[in-house]
Amino acid sequence: MKTKSSLVLLLPLAFSFAAFGGEFSGKVIKLGIDPTFPPLEYKTAQGALTGFGVDIAQALCDEMQARCVWVESSWDGMIPGLQAKKFDAIASSMTITPQREKQIAFSNKVSNAPARLVARKGSDLQPTAAALKGKSIGVQQGSSQEAYANALWRPAGVNVVAYQSQQEVNEDLANGRLDASLLASVSASEFFKTPGGKDFAFTGAELNDSKYFGIGDGIGVRKEDSALLSAFNAALKAIIANGTYKKVNDKYFDFDMYGAGE
Repeated sequence: MKTKSSLVLLLPLAFSFAAFGGEFSGKVIKLGIDPTFPPLEYKTAQGALTGFGVDIAQALCDEMQARCVWVESSWDGMIPGLQAKKFDAIASSMTITPQREKQIAFSNKVSNAPARLVARKGSDLQPTAAALKGKSIGVQQGSSQEAYANALWRPAGVNVVAYQSQQEVNEDLANGRLDASLLASVSASEFFKTPGGKDFAFTGAELNDSKYFGIGDGIGVRKEDSALLSAFNAALKAIIANGTYKKVNDKYFDFDMYGAGE
């Protein structure tokens, strides 16, 4: 989280944004989401969307005085779905990377969590190509973790196995079909709380290569939608300044998601 003094500087913008409502006041904005990433975006037992990312996106919509509706999508269909105008923005904790920035535009950073290798407790595996040669490592299709593993590990003889959902990765890891998985640290910490994940832990150092993992997660929009991008950025500054971001953060985490990994 930004320092107290920097937050104070954002207050005038926050007040002016809220006072005038903005260009999107009263309008419907469709948000793409893959609700398979607890505690970021997931569904309750009753089927309701919830999670840190959902609550932050809703706070942004409230600040913009817009009515946001959710459109579910598979993770690897997010950018194609946005470009096909199935929804107006990606609000599913997508990492800002140079490769993705060639295709779409991103808001300022909404959160940041480094990638980690997860293996059975007591494992001495390290997140390096040499250590993982001949091992099977699970990743989610379309993720920055998959891009990293394919670029740096697969050529060295690592068996990188891609799955459509992180849940499928977790299941095969727990069942012994994988030696380890590479995923965002926040998603991993949630996996550890499940019966299948109780025997697993982080192994090795954090991975923060900005070429693959960017500078954090942001809201994705089409490049031509500059007004919507500006509105999201203004709303983000406002909810940080007025304390809404911290309230959502503290609901899900005992650490600062905005500055995690910095």
